[in-house]
Amino acid sequence: MRRYIRALMLCTVFAVLSALYVYSQLFEADGGNGPKKVIITAGAKQGPAEKNGPQKAHWLNRYIMRQRGQVEVGGGGSIQSRPEPPMHLAVVACGERLEETLTMIKSAVLFSIKRICLHIFAEDQLHATFMDALESWPGFVRSRFNYTVYTISFPSENAAEWKKLFKPCASQRLFLPLILKDIDSIVYVDSDILFLQPVDRLWAFLSRFNASQLAAMAPEHEEPRIAWYSRFARHPFYGTTGINSGVMLMNMTRMRNTFFKNDMTSVGLRWEELLMPLLQKYKLNITWGDQDLLNIIFHHNPETFLQFPCQWNYRPDHCIYGSNCVSAEEDGIYILHGNRGVYHDHKQPAFRAVYEAIQKYSFGADPVATLLDPLEEELVKTTHTYCGKSHALFTKKLAHSLANINRKAPHEW
Repeated sequence: MRRYIRALMLCTVFAVLSALYVYSQLFEADGGNGPKKVIITAGAKQGPAEKNGPQKAHWLNRYIMRQRGQVEVGGGGSIQSRPEPPMHLAVVACGERLEETLTMIKSAVLFSIKRICLHIFAEDQLHATFMDALESWPGFVRSRFNYTVYTISFPSENAAEWKKLFKPCASQRLFLPLILKDIDSIVYVDSDILFLQPVDRLWAFLSRFNASQLAAMAPEHEEPRIAWYSRFARHPFYGTTGINSGVMLMNMTRMRNTFFKNDMTSVGLRWEELLMPLLQKYKLNITWGDQDLLNIIFHHNPETFLQFPCQWNYRPDHCIYGSNCVSAEEDGIYILHGNRGVYHDHKQPAFRAVYEAIQKYSFGADPVATLLDPLEEELVKTTHTYCGKSHALFTKKLAHSLANINRKAPHEW
């Protein structure tokens, strides 16, 4: 009998000690400070002790430098409810494009309603600067977005050829459906884009896609008689004036699953099968690199494409020889595209004025007094140019967007 009592006492002591050890470990892991944020960084370089993925990464397994605000773990290990799915916005930055890209992101975050998930593809030497800049923004602004910074990556067997196509890194956008495999849809924009309306309004075009449409862009020009593609292109292009890929909305799930018609084979090819043969066939005939390849693809597959109005991709071509974007004339400019470096020279001062106004704006300041009013004063000085004569188009929608910001308190961001 004594033997049984002694064994029972030993078991009880071991059970108490085990419980105390488990409790101390949980308390230490939690730091004694309540809920902790767990930041998940997928696809990072792995050491020999890590078992989360293959040791030798395929080119599609991108190297993610930083990812903010993914999962909140509450006290006691409970997972907090997730917010509404974010909008996904991608941009590529190489060379001297860092400040320009930050200004684009600023315009996107400033006006948007839903949360934005940013995908920033940049040369390695720009990663730390991007992260430092974004982390320096006020908390009420940072709460509106999260971001991931990626290394520029192309298929290894043709990386050099893709990277030098048109402008450095520009063709990265072609590979977004293959790199961001877990994302359904995304907005891609060039770094020289400025949002004058919430990204939400562009995102809403996804709901207008019919069963076959998988991408949307604006036309390259409005007038076929003076459009570049209709006059000079030596390859097929979409419609009568071609399309401009500076603002591109993609349903990437459909892009990955579609077999695209083409002029190289009688059978349809998947996106990843199509790109390199297309480049090899047309590389001596294309001028605008990946944009030309997109024109060729959607020339052969027009049923998969939705064209949105020019006010969503307003460029100097729309006003340099006189106003020719009817949708902007009627309702104002929604997205400004400062291609050909017009934000940084004096050729199109109206475009530069908008860029500098957004760049100089301080988060939390009165947007009308410190952004809109000074901008309108600068735009009046540009009326000696054709684009400056249309300066009312530059602020029509911007004024509405800034008024909405003024109605928000910082805690509502």
